[in-house]
Formats: sequence, structure tokens, C-alpha cells
Amino acid sequence: MPKINGNEIRPGNVLEHNGGLWAAVKVDHVKPGKGGAFAQVELRNLRNGSKLNERFRSADKVEKVRLEQKDQQFLYESDGMLVFMDTETYEQVELPAEILGERRPFLQDGMTVVIEYYESEALNATLPQKVTCKVVETEPVVKGQTAANSFKPAILDNGVKVMVPPFVGQDEDIIVNTETMEYAERA
Repeated sequence: MPKINGNEIRPGNVLEHNGGLWAAVKVDHVKPGKGGAFAQVELRNLRNGSKLNERFRSADKVEKVRLEQKDQQFLYESDGMLVFMDTETYEQVELPAEILGERRPFLQDGMTVVIEYYESEALNATLPQKVTCKVVETEPVVKGQTAANSFKPAILDNGVKVMVPPFVGQDEDIIVNTETMEYAERA
């Protein structure tokens, strides 16, 4: 594995540190008046989700880990386990539903998900950035209510509550951004 200097750490990098795999969430470069500069790095453990703040001087060497990314198709869920199929080898893999966290409701049958592997261990799953959902409950459309930036709550077919513009009515399909969990556009 390649070693990088402490000042080369970027958000999104995966590092091997203290015997665990950590993803850099936030990196601040600090140059105090006295002493050498360092990078203040917020790390998230990829196995258990715990967070850690660590300082790396530019002289410090850290191991940068490359994760293998595979496209896998979601097949079904059974007993809290999600079953995915590798689109190239047709091999099936079972992963715990917690791997998606709060984005779990946006997972739909047949959806292609990018799963990151370290050796043969699945660490992270990323949904497509935009997902189409149906609005099942919202306030009725009111004509003439076009005040800028007025949003109303809506409940989607997967049970998630999002804020939508006033022109979106019930039973309409909308596109939701899975990273921010917000309304993106009409479908």
C-alpha cells in the first residue's frame, strides 16, 4: 500500500491508522504561529462508524488504502440482510441493511449500487445520486401561491418525509437526491 505524507490527506481518502480503516471526512490545514504546520483530520471508522480527530504533521507517513468499487444489483431483503448480485460474475452477496444507514428507504428492487470492498470485506455502499419516488401525502396545490422558497412537507412512498415546492401534488413522481435527502426535480 502506498504511504502518503500527512499534508497530502484529502477528504474521501481511506487510511489505515491504529489498526483500523478510516475515511477522512474533513481536513483542515493549520499553521500555528509557533511550531510546524499540521493537518487536523476528522476520521470515520469504516467498520463501526466511530469518529476520531487526529493531527498529522507533514513529516508523518500514513498508509493510503485503495478500495475496490463494484457495481452490484439489489435483488431482495431477508431477515435484515440485503442480497446483491455482482453484475459481472452473477455472484450473490449478503450485506447487513445498516450498511446504507439512513438512506436505506431509497433502495429499490433492481437498483444498481456501488459497493466498496477492502480485500473481500464490504465496507460501504453508495446509492445512485438521484432516485425517483412517488408522493403519497402532501397538502393540496394552491393556485397563486408562488412566494419564493416556500416549501411544504410531503411523505413519499418509502415513508421518508421531504420538503417539496408548492406546485408538487399528491401521486406525482419526484426525483430525490439521496446524498442530501432533498427534493431535486420533477420526474
